[in-house]
Amino acid sequence: MTPVTHLEQLLARPEPLLALAPMQDVTDLEFWRLMTRYGGADVYYTEYFRVHPDSHLDKPILASLIHNPTGKPAIAQMIGNDIPSLVRSAKELQRYNIAGVDLNLGCPAPVVYKKCAGGGLLRDVPRIEGILGALREAVSIKFTVKTRLGFDDTETIDALVPLFAKHGVDLVTIHGRTVLQMYRDGVRYDLIGQATSALPCPVLANGNVRTILDAEAVKKQTGVHGLMIGRGAISNPWIFEQIRQQARGEPVFQPTPADRLRYVEELYETVTTPDTRELDMVNRIKKHLNFFAPGLADSEGFLNVMRRCTTRAGIMEVCARHF
Repeated sequence: MTPVTHLEQLLARPEPLLALAPMQDVTDLEFWRLMTRYGGADVYYTEYFRVHPDSHLDKPILASLIHNPTGKPAIAQMIGNDIPSLVRSAKELQRYNIAGVDLNLGCPAPVVYKKCAGGGLLRDVPRIEGILGALREAVSIKFTVKTRLGFDDTETIDALVPLFAKHGVDLVTIHGRTVLQMYRDGVRYDLIGQATSALPCPVLANGNVRTILDAEAVKKQTGVHGLMIGRGAISNPWIFEQIRQQARGEPVFQPTPADRLRYVEELYETVTTPDTRELDMVNRIKKHLNFFAPGLADSEGFLNVMRRCTTRAGIMEVCARHF
């Protein structure tokens, strides 16, 4: 079965499609492998391939596609604004075993949007239309888009929806915030729902899904076909399987503090390398542990102490105490 066929079968099921969100410097090959051990998503999006006139496909990201350990379809995401370069990269990516090519219209990092890429493109809807048309012609497999509602307003999505339909986008993921909103509170699930009703293709909702209760509420409110989960999966790798268990009416697995600590130990091994000094390894995992705070009773205390740690033993002690 080809990745495209596999994805089509997943989309045809009544159960929600569950996707692991693309997160730069997080969702690499080893992280995919780790997620799979905990049940994993139905489809995996790569970190974004930076595309410009002088770009080449990033080898570490390509490794996720070449050695995909998940047994599930993978979608390659691109970020950029130069149409010939995006077309070239899309054609190159289709030589690999992928289910689709995704265009990033949502990255909120200033270093990205200031170059009119990612979320920055939401300030230039005509350019987006040109990109959509060129990529739809160049992509013979699934062509998908991940977007935010707009750059500094929530009206842009109203202009994008008919363009997605016009150019035959196969799957749209909508993050219910603006670019300038970053990851602050106030996800507009109502606007995701409106866009879902107007689009002829399946839609995934993205933003602040951390628990099965969140997943159930978002699915009900928006009417989307599925969910894309990023930061919630870093802190709770069981979430995909928990959502499936809930949908099947089965008992939902609840990790114990010991389970969570064991996962942090596996996460540490996944995101670090033996040839790196301990302090650098500790600082790398802190980026992931930041996402654990929302689920803890003393989140501020956890962050304050965790961020001062300089050793692996210190990190594990703080996690054990707060879990």
